[in-house]
Amino acid sequence: MAQFFSLHPEFPQPRLIRQAAEIMRAGGLVAFPTDSAYALGGITGDADLLQRIRRLRGVDERHHFTLMCRDLSEIAKYARVDNAQYRLLKAVTPGPYTFILEGTKELPRRVLHPKRKTIGLRVPEHPVVAALLQELDEPILTSTLLLPDDDFPLTDPEEIRERLEKQVELVIEAGYCGPEATTVIDLTSGAPVLVRAGRGDLAPFGLEND
Repeated sequence: MAQFFSLHPEFPQPRLIRQAAEIMRAGGLVAFPTDSAYALGGITGDADLLQRIRRLRGVDERHHFTLMCRDLSEIAKYARVDNAQYRLLKAVTPGPYTFILEGTKELPRRVLHPKRKTIGLRVPEHPVVAALLQELDEPILTSTLLLPDDDFPLTDPEEIRERLEKQVELVIEAGYCGPEATTVIDLTSGAPVLVRAGRGDLAPFGLEND
């Protein structure tokens, strides 16, 4: 049965952050709030966890997972980023964006798109996630908490615990978390390409919101 932690949204309790990190290190799957919808996440190198997320989400190996990173230097470790891409990322992170980039050899092949060798990367702007990333001292492999047949990501931690109590090890509650997922931008072909319009504004990429 899933544990349930209530964290302060701006000043998360260090003791609970440490416990959440320990659950992840032990292979636990955690549902947690971000700056754009709830996410499912855990340790990047855990092959079993990857399959658990795929089963929960109802997605196959072509689904792009997202690596949540502390900062741009961490993104540059796990993805190939040229100078123009770096400047663009610097202008909009942290924030509600996910960027599709070519992964580096620092990542297990199984977390990359099987044909494109790409992965989603983001630097979220949320104190709880920032504290968890700091405690773990490594990125978190994540996917939006959007279940099969649902039209929108889950946002209510009590509902998440009720629906996933036997499928995740921990649910974190930290105040309101909006229903919009991240804006997804593909940067692999030079010019930014919109994959999914979400919470993040499109103007910095020369794209237009509908």
